Formats: sequence, structure tokens, C-alpha cells
Amino acid sequence: MNAVAQVLRWPVEEADRLRLALWTSAEIALATGGTAYGEFQVSGVEMDSRDVRSGDLFVALKGEAMDGHKFVDKAFANGAVAALVDRPVDGPHVLVEDTSRALELLARTARNRASARIIGVTGSVGKTGVKEAIFASLERTSRGTSHRSIRSYNNHVGVPLSLSRMAPRSQYGVFEMGMNHAGEIAGLTAQVRPHVAVITTIAPAHIENLGSMEAIAAAKAEIFAGLEKGGTAVIPADSEHFEQLRDAAQAVGAKVISFGRADHADMRLLDALPDAHGGSLVTAAMGGHRLCYTVAEPGDHWVSNSLCVMAAVHAAGGDLGAAGLALAGMGGLKGRGARLRLTVPGGHALMVDESYNANPASMRATLAQLGQTPATRRIAVLGAMKELGDFAPSFHAQLSEPLFDANVDYAVLVGDEMTPLARELGKGLANTLGKPLHFAHCENAGEAIAALEEFGLAGGDAVLVKGSNSVGLSRLVAHFGAREG
Repeated sequence: MNAVAQVLRWPVEEADRLRLALWTSAEIALATGGTAYGEFQVSGVEMDSRDVRSGDLFVALKGEAMDGHKFVDKAFANGAVAALVDRPVDGPHVLVEDTSRALELLARTARNRASARIIGVTGSVGKTGVKEAIFASLERTSRGTSHRSIRSYNNHVGVPLSLSRMAPRSQYGVFEMGMNHAGEIAGLTAQVRPHVAVITTIAPAHIENLGSMEAIAAAKAEIFAGLEKGGTAVIPADSEHFEQLRDAAQAVGAKVISFGRADHADMRLLDALPDAHGGSLVTAAMGGHRLCYTVAEPGDHWVSNSLCVMAAVHAAGGDLGAAGLALAGMGGLKGRGARLRLTVPGGHALMVDESYNANPASMRATLAQLGQTPATRRIAVLGAMKELGDFAPSFHAQLSEPLFDANVDYAVLVGDEMTPLARELGKGLANTLGKPLHFAHCENAGEAIAALEEFGLAGGDAVLVKGSNSVGLSRLVAHFGAREG
């Protein structure tokens, strides 16, 4: 039987009989309580006129500094079929009293009409990468009917927008949830209502607002409150807050699946060996079964992430074999581990783009990976870690240890918060090979670019770029990324 015949014999499922349109004008009006002007169907939902594609519904949101209604004409010019607005406009639209509330109502209807298995993901570190890996795992067997939130659409706007984009025929939906303050996850999980709630790890991100690690764990555990009846909580067995998370999950009647190296982990690491391409060969155990798979992403933290992914896919009823193939084929995301091969004097240099986010745990993890990366010289461009409050000086100063352990030759420190680390490095301490660590302390990304240009990249260099997004190190990555090839 040839390939065409096999495709024609592919079994037709009930969801395949549903229409392809995401929303009709009548459905949008009914969901939002608005009034439709014109009959139309849309294939997508977008809130940024610059990202509008042909067939989209443009949602004109209003914020403190910006009103999306100013960009309705641009959205139509870019291909929007209609707009969701709070005032009449030229062109097909649905008129509502409040567009933000209307988006939430559209999201609620999308969630109610879908029969998909829903996975919610949160955590201090790794949630975007884990979300993408879970999606890639489920997408391999769902015939294109898996859905997920894109980018880091994980807040009070991004979550309902992502839900509103979920088609009725979706078999799986994977949604990321983030927070800065207590109570935010609770509001998001009430919208997502996951069947599987995942916490990747607990680390001192946003500790400025929450005050303690216990409070961070409690804020992340809010995700369990939205679990559907009979749902599953996936939690890190190696966390010192494991018992707190487990108790919070069990308090709402959730089944608990833990992952990690601990003996009590349900998805337990047995062995992890480096492979020839920088990733890892992983052997894990779950129940009486063993799993062997490859993780393409480098670093010990991705070994842990892979266990989390496997546990989540299992909890969602997915195919673990497909998950292993997905983990073997994944590449780094922009700002979150993308690896750039730069053409420089003497050959090529590796630049690892981790410019989107940073906290003490992720800094240590990525510096450890830099230390394991074969290189003639290792260079670290480190931007300030935000939202650490009174803990900021000590957490920044403590980065001297992983810098020395990674045998970094040159460090570029960016931001005022890096002053305590600059003081530590200024003491002239040597690394494990007896070499001093040279460094420059810069105020902003522009100065960091100049410092790295003056230092001069050469063939065989490995460069880690990591910092909180607001530091703007993506500008440095773009500058040197122009030499990719």
C-alpha cells in the first residue's frame, strides 16, 4: 500500500467532522454578550495589530498607556477579518462594553466547548521550555490537533488570548501560567481548568514581591485549585518544598505524580550520560517500566525538565515513545537557549541566547552548562536579575562561585544590580585552573556590546548571554547574531 492510500485510509474521528473556522460572528457575539455587525468567520485571534494575519479577529484592548482601537485600521490592512471593539468602527466587528472582559468570556466559551485534555504549566524556572516540549510530544500523535500558548503568553491577557485560539477539534491544550504576586495563578487556573497541573521547580524568582521561598511555593501551588475533578498534579520530587506542594495538591483531591532523582519520585532518573551532540542520554523509571530516550537540549536542568515532560505526557494519556522522539528533536527557543554559530576570526564561536529571563537558579544552571561546553575560552555576559528585592545583593554576589566553577575566562556584567558581583570578582580570586577571571561592568546592553567587541570573539569561544528581559541583552544577541553562519 502506497503512502497516499494509507493517508486515505486514516481513521476519521468525530472531531474531524467539525468545521475548520475558529469562530463565527454569531458565536463571538453570543460568547461575549456583544452585537455582531456583519457576518464573518475567523481563523485566529490577535491583540497586536503588527502580528495580525489574514483571517484573524483583532481584539482592541485598552491599557493604561495604549488603546488598541487606534490600530483597528492597521489590523484590517494586515488582513483582519473583523474586530472586537467597544465603539463602532468601519468594517465587520462585534461591539461590546469592555474588550478585556469580552476576551475573557470568549476564552471561557473556548474552554467549555473543547473536549481536549488540558495541561497547565507553571514554575519558577523552565516553564516555557517544558510547555513547548509537552506540546511537541503530544503534537506528534494528535494529527495536528494539539494547541498551546505561544511565546510567554502566561499572564492575565496572554492566558485568555491563548484559550480563545483553541479550536473545538483540539485533542490537547497546553497553557503556561506565570505570576509576580500571590493570587495571580489562582485567577489564571480558574480560566484554564487543567486536567494536569505541572510545577517545574521552585526558585527565588519574584521573591521581592512574595518575601520567602515558602510563599513562592504557595503561589505556584495555586494552580491546583483549578484542577478538574480527578485531575493530576505533576511536581518536583527533589524540591525542598515537595511536601508543601504535595499537600496542596492532595488537599484538592488531586492525584500526585512526582519527578526527579529522589528515591520517592514516581518518574525517577536512573542515569544520564552526555551524548555526542551536547545533549543527554536518559534512563528513567516509572512504576515497573524503564524509559530510555535522548534529550537534545544541553544541560543537567534539561534532564530534569525531560522527567517533568514525561510525567506530564503520561498524566495526559499521551504516548511516551512520541515524547522521547520530541525531546530528541527539540532545539533551543529564542532567548531561552537558542544556540547561534557565529563566524569570527579564526573560525566559529558558539553563542547561547538565554537573554529572556534570569533568576539565581537558572543562572547557576546555565553557567554549569557553560562550564561543560568544550571551548577555547568561555565568556559569560550576565545581566541583572530583577525582582529579588532585599535579597538582590547577596544573590548577585553569590554568582562568583558558579562563574569560577565554570572556568569562565571573561565576564561582562550588566546593570547596577551586578555591583556586588563586580566587587567579588575584583578581589582577584582565581578559578580552579588558577586563572584570574577578567571582567567588565557595564551600565547597559550598548556598553556590553562595546566591551565584548573590544575583548574580541575568536574561533573556539563559547559565549553565554543571560539576564532578565528588561536588561535588554537580546540587543547584544541580535548584534552578534548578524554574524551567524
